[in-house]
Amino acid sequence: MTKSQAMKKDLVYEGKAKKIWSTEDEGLYISEFKDDLTAFNGEKKSSEAGKGALNNKITTELFQYLKKKGIPSHFVEMLDDNHMLHKKADVILIEVIVRNIATGSLSRNLAIKDGTVLPFTLVEFDYKNDELGDPKLNDQHCLILNLVNNQSELEYIRYMARRINDLLKEFYAKRNLTLVDFKLEFGRDIDGNIILIDELSPDNFRLWDSQSGESMDKDRFRQGLGGLKVAYEEVLNRILGHK
Repeated sequence: MTKSQAMKKDLVYEGKAKKIWSTEDEGLYISEFKDDLTAFNGEKKSSEAGKGALNNKITTELFQYLKKKGIPSHFVEMLDDNHMLHKKADVILIEVIVRNIATGSLSRNLAIKDGTVLPFTLVEFDYKNDELGDPKLNDQHCLILNLVNNQSELEYIRYMARRINDLLKEFYAKRNLTLVDFKLEFGRDIDGNIILIDELSPDNFRLWDSQSGESMDKDRFRQGLGGLKVAYEEVLNRILGHK
């Protein structure tokens, strides 16, 4: 299926940031990036015109970069400003949180001073369940809930998260951005292989300007700082300016 052939068929799922549509090809879906903004498990809501298109473009650049580095994902191609064609995948209901610097909930929950560089990359698992508030998971929880088939799959997910972190830390450092923390999601393709899915955007990443420490991500919305679209545009411009 090419760009000219890919067309939305049925709405399969609508989340906070995207709508997912089926296509005529049973193995391919289309994600439609929305302008909606949510924070604190949906308690704070707003909208920013053009935000969805920026996230789609940033996500496309990062998926293409990771593909060159051997990271398997669901990404196929960007169709237009707000639509991305990707492989159908069964979502693994684990949100993988990767942290390089303490901030946000990590600082609040464990009293680690905000901005503390961690002695090693921290990989955490959250249960992808809005009704339960996305609680923290340990390995045994993941196995009890049958979120994965075995311990080896958890170790593979951890390995991939750390590998992606290493690649993106270097990628962003070259663009004068510090990768603080981020969320990844994984799924299974038609052959049962675990692959990277969802999006790779400032909605899911904390990025700080390497000189000023200014937030260049959704914290601008969470903290009421304003200027979210300008920050996202700057992130995209730095990515495109260093290709």
